[in-house]
Amino acid sequence: MNRITKKFEGDNKLLSIYFTAGYPKLDDTCKIIEKLEASGVDIVEIGLPFSDPLADGTTIQKSSKLALANGMSSDILFNQLKNIRKKVNIPLIIMGYFNPILQYGVDNFCKKCKEIGIDGLIIPDLPVKEYLKSYESIFKKNSLLNIFLITPQTNNDRIKFIDSISTGFIYMVSSSSITGVKDGFNENQLNYFKKIKNMNLKSPKIIGFGISDSKSFNEATSFSRGAIIGSAFINFIDSHGIDSIKFFVQNIKN
Repeated sequence: MNRITKKFEGDNKLLSIYFTAGYPKLDDTCKIIEKLEASGVDIVEIGLPFSDPLADGTTIQKSSKLALANGMSSDILFNQLKNIRKKVNIPLIIMGYFNPILQYGVDNFCKKCKEIGIDGLIIPDLPVKEYLKSYESIFKKNSLLNIFLITPQTNNDRIKFIDSISTGFIYMVSSSSITGVKDGFNENQLNYFKKIKNMNLKSPKIIGFGISDSKSFNEATSFSRGAIIGSAFINFIDSHGIDSIKFFVQNIKN
C-alpha cells in the first residue's frame, strides 16, 4: 500500500510541511526531512525549485531562487534522496512545476522517484486531461500517486470528476491567490470549506495556502483531514534555523 494511502487510515488530523529543496543550503534537504519526521510531521512535500513559480508568493519564490543559485537541480535532488528511505518512513511527495519534469523526461523522472521511495507528485500546472491521456500509466507503473488540486473557482462537476480519479488525497487550495502567510480565513473561504465538506467526496482532503499557526491549522482541519504549511515554515527556518524545527511543529500541533 502506498504510504500516502496508509497515512489516511486513522482519524487523526495530518500536518504536511512544504519546503524548497536545496534551501537554505544546498545540502539541507535530507536534514530537514529527517527533522520534520522526528518532530511529528505526517507528510513532507519537497519543493522542486523552478525559475518561474507563478503560483508561489514572495517567500517561496525567494527560496526557489536561492535554491537554484545554490545549484539545486533534479539530478542533485535525486542524488540527495537516494538513501532517504534508510532514515525516514513518512510519505514523501515532490511538488513542482511540469517544465523541469518534462525536461528531465517524465518516464525517467517517475522511475527515479520509485527508486528513491517517493510516494506521489503534485504538479499544479499539469492539466488533468493531459495527465490522463499521456502520463497516468507512467505514474501507475512507478507506484506514484498524482495529487490533484481544487480551488474555490473549481465547479462542482469538475470537483466530482477529480474525486473520481483521485487515489491519494485532494489538495484544497484555500484561495485563488498565490501562496503565503495570511491572517486567518475569511467568510468566503469558510463557506468554500463547508461546501466541499458537505459534498461527501470519497477522497480525503488536505487544505493548503495561508495556514501558518495552530489557530489556522485547527480551523482548516475542522473541515478536512489535514493542512499544509509552506511559507510560514520557510520563514521560520530563515529566522530560527533548521535545528529549531521541532519547536515550530510543536507550536502548530499544540
